[in-house]
Amino acid sequence: MTAAGRGGVGDGSAPDTLPDGPDGYVRVRGARENNLRDVDVDVPRDAVVAFTGVSGSGKSSLAFGTIYAEAQRRYFESVAPYARRLIQQGHNPRVELVGGLPPAVALQQRRGTATARSTVGTVTTLSNSLRLLLSRAGTYPDGAAPLDSDVFSPNTAAGACPECHGLGEAHTVDVDSLVPDPSLSIRDGAIAAWPGAWQGKSLRDMLIHLGYDVDAPWRDLPREDRDWILLTEERPIVEVVPLREHNARPYKGRFISARSHVLHILSDSKSDSARRKALGFMRTGPCPSCDGTGLTRRALDVTFAGRTIAELAAVPLVELAEIIRPTTQLETPESATRRHTSGETNEVAVAVTRDLLARIEVLIGLGLGYLGLSRGTTTLSPGELQRLRIATQLRSGLFGVVYVMDEPSAGLHPADAEPLLELLQELKASGNSVFVVEHNLDIVRAADWIVDVGPRAGDDGGRVLYSGPVDGLAGVDASVTRPYLFPESSRRTGAGDEAAAVRGAGRSGGSDGGSDSVSGNGRRALREPGGWLRLEGVTRHNLRELDVEVPLGVLSAVTGVSGSGKSTLVGHALAGGVARHLQARSGAGHAVVRPADEADHAGDPDHVGDPDAAGAHASVRIHGVERLDRIVTVDQKPIGRTPRSNLATYTGLFDAVRKEFAALPAARERGFGPGRFSFNVAGGRCETCQGEGFVAVELVFLPGSYGPCPDCGGARFEPRTLEVDYRGRNIAEVLALSVDDAADVLADIPAAARSLATLRNVGLGYLRLGQPATELSGGEAQRIKLATELQRVRRGRTLYVLDEPTTGLHPDDVRVLMTQLNRLVDGGDTVVVVEHDMDVVATADWVIDLGPAGGDAGGRVVAAGTPSTVAAAAGSRTAPYLARRLPAGPAGV
Repeated sequence: MTAAGRGGVGDGSAPDTLPDGPDGYVRVRGARENNLRDVDVDVPRDAVVAFTGVSGSGKSSLAFGTIYAEAQRRYFESVAPYARRLIQQGHNPRVELVGGLPPAVALQQRRGTATARSTVGTVTTLSNSLRLLLSRAGTYPDGAAPLDSDVFSPNTAAGACPECHGLGEAHTVDVDSLVPDPSLSIRDGAIAAWPGAWQGKSLRDMLIHLGYDVDAPWRDLPREDRDWILLTEERPIVEVVPLREHNARPYKGRFISARSHVLHILSDSKSDSARRKALGFMRTGPCPSCDGTGLTRRALDVTFAGRTIAELAAVPLVELAEIIRPTTQLETPESATRRHTSGETNEVAVAVTRDLLARIEVLIGLGLGYLGLSRGTTTLSPGELQRLRIATQLRSGLFGVVYVMDEPSAGLHPADAEPLLELLQELKASGNSVFVVEHNLDIVRAADWIVDVGPRAGDDGGRVLYSGPVDGLAGVDASVTRPYLFPESSRRTGAGDEAAAVRGAGRSGGSDGGSDSVSGNGRRALREPGGWLRLEGVTRHNLRELDVEVPLGVLSAVTGVSGSGKSTLVGHALAGGVARHLQARSGAGHAVVRPADEADHAGDPDHVGDPDAAGAHASVRIHGVERLDRIVTVDQKPIGRTPRSNLATYTGLFDAVRKEFAALPAARERGFGPGRFSFNVAGGRCETCQGEGFVAVELVFLPGSYGPCPDCGGARFEPRTLEVDYRGRNIAEVLALSVDDAADVLADIPAAARSLATLRNVGLGYLRLGQPATELSGGEAQRIKLATELQRVRRGRTLYVLDEPTTGLHPDDVRVLMTQLNRLVDGGDTVVVVEHDMDVVATADWVIDLGPAGGDAGGRVVAAGTPSTVAAAAGSRTAPYLARRLPAGPAGV
């Protein structure tokens, strides 16, 4: 047996360490999905199995694209053909055989559903139990008849508030914004909400005809006149006599108030610019009819434990558990008479609260006790959403299932990851198999088995380097995971301490980071702040009148358990406050940059994508902004919502490539311009598939499927366009290149070469230029946005804000990313990251730790200072985990 263990290199045989036989393993033969190279591997069932490897190595292609996809395909084959048409199906994996495969459930990283009606309660189905509790065991007003449980849901016709349709929000015209400058007269444009040009003049002439003074300052007009002009619902027909216009004939027009005009534009206008202007005069707030609950009044008249269903859904889960706990401890009445009475101590109340409490305690154990059932899923991180799904599965009672999970530890503080390990073991103890694609080495170490894929990404990956017990990976020299998982053994074999390389990433020196300012323990010397940003009076969510100082010219990490207030402080208060001040500053040299979704803001790199960022914290006092010129926020939202978006179009390098193709003699002879080489524009694209590269195949009694376009074969362009080639490659073949390969092919196109260099610097050399945005992970999307910013020539005096930039990254990818972030700081910029990776926090110059817990028990600064200062802080839940990553003694300071 080799050091890797028999079967340790994916030869299909089962290792000695677990029972042999066909029933003990999932056996994969000939897997060729994406970059997998005829992979043969055996993975044990009834075990926790970790799939590891760098980003793009093929681990997800093996776990999700092959194993789970094959389980899903087999399930769908058992469903009636007609029913299959109604189910959204995945693809058929490219694999010869998968044996010993039980039914599978996939729990993948996904953002919250884009709807205001999806909440923590609906995802976990806990809201159903709460509705049943109020319906069957609530305290009703005297004489009121019991209500069906649907009446307690804002998502049903019976329960939704008729005013806001269950959303809890009312959109009304902000009257004060209609006239921003009351010193102006109507003739001078006091009513900003009115249209311009002749329409505005017509409305003004109508007011003259109706006897209103259009030349007096607005504030001097009688109150009743102002109210009528702005708010009246009347629509009088008025004869208009155009003023100061020769040969103009009178005509009849219909007057409309400023408020009615705004509402009319929003409901009927097809002009995006007009709608955007009208939205500026709208105010969104709690619905006055239901006080923001989205429920009818009769539902809100019913209480349990003295609280309405809206109040119960709003409190944190830890508080909800304490509210219902007394009911669970009541004796269940055995009398038939009592059993049918409605009250908070009846049998239904006891049964429902016991079930509720058991399910809530699972969520609390996963560190989600700070959430309320009414919390919208659009406000949750992917990690929070996945933990909700995991907890729901744990209570489902399934047996003999393979759970395939995508980084269940994503977004978790190390203190929150420990309960997750217990939950994974509990799923295994219930008779299930747990396959996790994971980068968190603490989770990997606790697994029963590891499948390491690599060695690198893209074409340099796709092989199973090792499949066996975790300890056996220490003997696999080709594994990039090994030096991070076993640093001591790697040092003995000369591989070096890669974890120390993460802590020292980005230090001053040559192109590879150098070693000028690195101490003997591998840590980079700390940089001194070049000034401070001071935020005062931050009040939002669980932050209450918080004062925080953020150093400039260094790399700062904001830490804390889930729900402690990190994203609120950094993403809203800091980024929002700085953006607001920079926008208010005049001068061409002061730009606010916020990389946004290409699909929404193509060609507008200075668009501020989140209006909340600039306006929500107008009350926050912020000092020190004069030291900054720009702010860049880089998040993990997709770079596009359709397959037409890709990294080539997002970074702008495709524009340079298309111009180069248009300048070729073959293109000029044919009269082709740059647009000819775009798959989004008619002319050069294949019209059969509209530049998609594939077509939908509709079958009568079977589900529709997709196949390569019969005309272009997936190339996306029409034949004449493909006749033009650059260095022997047509435009479709260039888009099929990886970033690494394209760096050589496009080296003579400066703009493209610059983009490709920055993409490689952030570790994305394995991605294809034309890879659809829908196939990219959140971590990949974030690094593409960072690379797009890094390719800009302008540097210095910029604040970069990143939300968990290492999520979805292998430790080796983290090392590459940190090198780039530290180079930004060395160039005079400021970087602030929200982070849970303690190796990254250990390399920061400054740490701000929030807590001590989540929700109402958090929201304050527990410790702030250098990593060693925070590591020694009493009462910090981050401190003990950070201390383990720091060298002992003064060298770690």
